[in-house]
Amino acid sequence: MAQKLAGKVAVVTGASKGIGASIAKQLAAEGASVVVNYASSKEGADKVVNEITGKGGKAIAVQGDVSKQADIDQLFAETKKAYKKVDILVNNAGIYEFAPLEAVTEASFHKIFNLNVLGLLLTTQAAAKQFGEGASVINIGSAVSSITPPNSAVYTASKGAVDAITGVLAKELGAKKIRVNSINPGIVQTEGTQSAGFIGSDFEKALVSQTPLGRAGQPDDIGAVAVFLASDDSRWLTGGQIIASGGLR
Repeated sequence: MAQKLAGKVAVVTGASKGIGASIAKQLAAEGASVVVNYASSKEGADKVVNEITGKGGKAIAVQGDVSKQADIDQLFAETKKAYKKVDILVNNAGIYEFAPLEAVTEASFHKIFNLNVLGLLLTTQAAAKQFGEGASVINIGSAVSSITPPNSAVYTASKGAVDAITGVLAKELGAKKIRVNSINPGIVQTEGTQSAGFIGSDFEKALVSQTPLGRAGQPDDIGAVAVFLASDDSRWLTGGQIIASGGLR
């Protein structure tokens, strides 16, 4: 079978583990050359690259904190040097911190918004300079923007912003045939949700009990949706949010 992304170049931010790593691997399996961006875990990013190249795919790891303009510029300079262009951007880098209203601080707000919102905007801005017609931007939002769980005001606000930005940029970039969509996962079993103590917690059990498909998500569940949005199969989709949550609303 022909690979859906043969000849394409994809940049995946925050791809050293979890959902980002799975997306990078699945895009590469469909023929894309992948830039595996990471902020701190060189080891994790190298592992993803080795897994891709070990299966005959193409990938490089590039360090960069995408809440910082200089790091973003470097990321796209390295991408251009290695692969000459960009066709697919996956804005996956993000952080979540849950806190009740009384614990919200200026510092926690700016930390979350600088990466989840400003970082996504600046990364897309940089990618758009290299995009040709038919490029695809895939934002990783979250089902929290519709579930609005307690103790998540700042995080949920940042993901609500991602929903809004997805709609706005779809309109701005549509004339260039650049599509912008978001994937909004429910609870997914990753290193992050594991270390945050979500997996196996009462919080997870409550969410799974409200999920029609009856389980937490796996990173591969999200990677498959990313392949669809990156490929020509979704050529008539832009400005959309795919709530990839097993039906959790």
